[in-house]
Amino acid sequence: MRPAPRTAHAPRYASLAAAEPFRSAEEAWFWTMAALIARRDGARISAGKGQKVRPCEPDDVVKCLDRLYRQRRIDLIHARVMRSWGERGAAPDPRYPTERADAVQWQEAMNRLEWPLRVKGIVA
Repeated sequence: MRPAPRTAHAPRYASLAAAEPFRSAEEAWFWTMAALIARRDGARISAGKGQKVRPCEPDDVVKCLDRLYRQRRIDLIHARVMRSWGERGAAPDPRYPTERADAVQWQEAMNRLEWPLRVKGIVA
């Protein structure tokens, strides 16, 4: 006689049809950075466990950024600005003279990251 399956302990994954894409590359980047910071601090990240179901993993966004870097569409300065402001959770404000240069690099990087994320369905 076989034991009954334990359905209460079976993992439930959300379907990709219910996934909510990001509104912009900037929103996707801030979500990615929050997940990477949480991972660095010891959190275990698993798909479909958040408040919203997303169509990707944080590593998918990083892979798009890596591909742009390898194609020389994004420079190291773009990546540094994205990392530093992504850790802060806010975009640089061009109205402040100290943030103006970072704001230019930030906007260039977000514009170049938007298309690959849109093609993959990560950004609506």
